[in-house]
Amino acid sequence: MKQTNLFGQEFETKLETKYTSKIKAPVYEPKNKKPHPFELFNNSKSQRLISEIQQSNVSDEEKKFLIEAAKRHTVFNYSKIADYYAHSSKEMQSLMERSALIIIDFEKAIQYGFVKLNQDITQQFLSDYENE
Repeated sequence: MKQTNLFGQEFETKLETKYTSKIKAPVYEPKNKKPHPFELFNNSKSQRLISEIQQSNVSDEEKKFLIEAAKRHTVFNYSKIADYYAHSSKEMQSLMERSALIIIDFEKAIQYGFVKLNQDITQQFLSDYENE
């Protein structure tokens, strides 16, 4: 692609794109060992915040709200969660799927509300990539 700089000089540039319409889901191979449930998350920040909230002078209703909000600071280790899932009972697997800790089935992800399809985006995608 030819461009012109501030001095009126032409130069060539190579058009590069980092995006692709090809989607390939990663394939996960579970480890042979089931991790301990305490390896699946780190809630140290959440617990520090909850401790501060409990010691505060805000109302009980405010404490309940702040405690729920503090839980969002829990960090999940999704590779260990995937290992745990692979070695769990069907009931545990189902509960993990319903919590979106694991998304195995695209249709279930839609059913549980984790994936929302937008008609406008779908139409735009089809319009942009109709020749591929």
